[in-house]
Amino acid sequence: MKKIFCLASLLSVLSAHAQTIGLDSIFSVIGRSHPALRSSDAAARSLDEAAKGARSWEAPTVSTGFWMTPYDPSLWKRQANGESGAGQYMVSAEQMFPNRRSQQAQEKYLGGLSAVERAKKGAAVNELYAAAGRAYFQWLIAKHRQSVLEEDGKLLDFMIKDAELKYKNNLGKIGAYYKAKAAIGNLENRKIALDNLVEQQRIALNTLMDRDRAATFDIDTTYELMPVAGVGADSAGLLDGRSDIRAVSESIRVTGLEQDAERAKLKPEFGVRYDHMFGFGGTPLQYSLMATVRLPMAAWSSRASKANVESLKWKAMSLEAERDAMVNEATGAAYGIKRAMSSKLRQVRVLADDVLPALRRNFQTMELAYEQNTEELLALYDAWETLDSTQMEYWDAVESLLLMQVELKRVLEIK
Repeated sequence: MKKIFCLASLLSVLSAHAQTIGLDSIFSVIGRSHPALRSSDAAARSLDEAAKGARSWEAPTVSTGFWMTPYDPSLWKRQANGESGAGQYMVSAEQMFPNRRSQQAQEKYLGGLSAVERAKKGAAVNELYAAAGRAYFQWLIAKHRQSVLEEDGKLLDFMIKDAELKYKNNLGKIGAYYKAKAAIGNLENRKIALDNLVEQQRIALNTLMDRDRAATFDIDTTYELMPVAGVGADSAGLLDGRSDIRAVSESIRVTGLEQDAERAKLKPEFGVRYDHMFGFGGTPLQYSLMATVRLPMAAWSSRASKANVESLKWKAMSLEAERDAMVNEATGAAYGIKRAMSSKLRQVRVLADDVLPALRRNFQTMELAYEQNTEELLALYDAWETLDSTQMEYWDAVESLLLMQVELKRVLEIK
């Protein structure tokens, strides 16, 4: 027993010197440091940079070589009868001019992709915050349970010592003494389990904050219960508030922009071609200047773009159905959690306001009667055991309520 209290004292001294971090501070560190979020930022920046190239032109084409030149080199020279030689050497350049509407459509499409990535980042932040909240509140409740066990240890130590003294003086029975001794061992096992739980949650939070997994810190044991009545769970709020649903909405918008880009590909494109010829054997310099037009709307060349437009129409319909399913699922989950939280909150209040005060008074009455030798140790032990189990039931209910609160915030993406 002395070893248990020495260890508890040592842990309390160490935790007193450890840094205390609140949940909001943990969220702030996660938002700055988590690798997944840095990856999302880089991906969005990559898409922004790609959009800058949407208005680029096609590379010019330059060619050079012989033009309409006889295989017989003797014919390249001026002939004896005064006729000019045959054949020319040509330098050619060609440039296609992009369709402005096509460029604008492509730029809007590429620019919209980064909005999808940023919305996905918001969804990732929401999931990370929920994971941090679960770990934080499990740790918080474990600390409250540790406080209960510390008080239990003191009470059991008192029972054991007093029972030993009364038994030596033939003033009491020894039966409940062994139950108290066994409870001490059970208490130690429960403390070990709670210590392990605290360490696991510390590791989980360090991981989420991308810190040294062995870094020591403590958390604030105060907490607030969220008022459920004022929390809305309507479809319109979810469409605007949930990042993953907003990401689907952005994907639908981007799909429309991609359709516009595919349609713009069917617009004609114009260009110019200039050829300059150096004649052989006195042939005068010549040139050719041609306007060119590309006609992608032709039936045999437009099939791919038209098929893509039709495919994207069905993709948008699929995304709309996916978004409706997500809203439906989130709405149902939110209403279910709110109902469960209301019920659990009533249980917590009954335990806190009615049950626990009555059991504490009962234990104090039994303790006083035991000290006055009008009650047996077994009755005192039973009163303590009932109080202890009810206290743990209370903290179980609070933990369940806090975890439901985290889940509700995750479902509705409440910051």
